[in-house]
Amino acid sequence: MTSALPQPARRGRPGYDLTSLLAVAVEVFNERGYDGTSMEDLARRLGIAKSAIYHHVSGKEQLLRLALDRSTAGLGAVADQARALDAPAIARLEHLVRGSVEVLQADLPYVTLLLRVRGNTATERAALARRRGFDRFVAQLVREAEADGDIRPDVESAVTARLLFGMVNSIVEWYRPRRGADPAPLADAVCAIAFDGLRRR
Repeated sequence: MTSALPQPARRGRPGYDLTSLLAVAVEVFNERGYDGTSMEDLARRLGIAKSAIYHHVSGKEQLLRLALDRSTAGLGAVADQARALDAPAIARLEHLVRGSVEVLQADLPYVTLLLRVRGNTATERAALARRRGFDRFVAQLVREAEADGDIRPDVESAVTARLLFGMVNSIVEWYRPRRGADPAPLADAVCAIAFDGLRRR
């Protein structure tokens, strides 16, 4: 579940469109940190002059914004689907977890970057605000499922929400997808471990 990237207004050097440029930028941001990456670093990794990058974007922060927009849009779409489901809160919560794992698998470098931002720029702060909105929705679903009697009440709902998505978010630290791998088994495993423990007996 990924958002479409805006098309560049001008053509850059052949072989480097906005999508491929962004993919490399995200790779370097994850390796060096956003603050530790310069446009010179990006140009060196791409093997092009900095001027070729400016054919596509105004600068480094626009690349960051595009990357973070991609990850937050994917997670936002899953949240919207969960909100629209005509189902008990526990089912909507499981849909949210499963969909979030699938977004993470599809856009692993982009979600990794999102989870590592610290709010040092306006772009990062906007992304963190969207993340907090997502976290509030998770906590709301946990509270509703608890009130429905579907989730064990002996763990505080805020703790349950944090542990649940702490497990999902930890995937970025160890998951290395194989080309063409089916995303379902990982989502199945996360849901089995999480919800077998959460559901009230």
